[in-house]
Amino acid sequence: MGRRSIKESRQKEIIEAFYTIAKQEGLENASIAKTAALININPSLVIHYFKTKEYLVYGLIEYILDQWLLIYKTPASISHDPQQRLLKVIDNIFSQKWNTLFDDSVSYSCYSLAFRDQKVKENYKVLLDSLRGNLRQLIEECNQQGVLAVKDPAVVADTIFVVVDGAYYYLSLVSNKQEYKRKLAQYKALALQQLNFVSSASGQSQPKRSRR
Repeated sequence: MGRRSIKESRQKEIIEAFYTIAKQEGLENASIAKTAALININPSLVIHYFKTKEYLVYGLIEYILDQWLLIYKTPASISHDPQQRLLKVIDNIFSQKWNTLFDDSVSYSCYSLAFRDQKVKENYKVLLDSLRGNLRQLIEECNQQGVLAVKDPAVVADTIFVVVDGAYYYLSLVSNKQEYKRKLAQYKALALQQLNFVSSASGQSQPKRSRR
């Protein structure tokens, strides 16, 4: 199953309004009528694009992926340096920036539907595979440049996101800011271990040869 980006401006406006309502009142309480009212349009226009609330949820999952993929945006100044791009992406993933890209309550509410709705399950699989695939490509670029020698980039990318998924699920329960930062740094270190990055005396992360 392929992934379709939300490009049409009106569709995106509707999805963003639906997300706002879901964040404020919960996904179960978000509706076509409330979404239309928030952006002052007729509910029939929402139905024109999405037919039912179910289709709005499908669009919302696409929107989640569009937001999460922002993690892979890196400065133009390092565009030709795969090692620095990979390190920047790891920094982005294990930062509060990642956790503010999308509201946890909405994300987990959408995810819970995967246990009852096959299409939601398929959409989430595409979403999570896309995140892993982008990281795999970065690792492969580092391999090609000789800065890493990761035997199976797909396995390592998957392992890192297993850490990510578990980390943010647990951290959603942590209220103490110092504990949150400490745990986040701990999980980031685990991810870097998968790539065999270590800290040099200068404080910059450097790659070691990976046996994976």
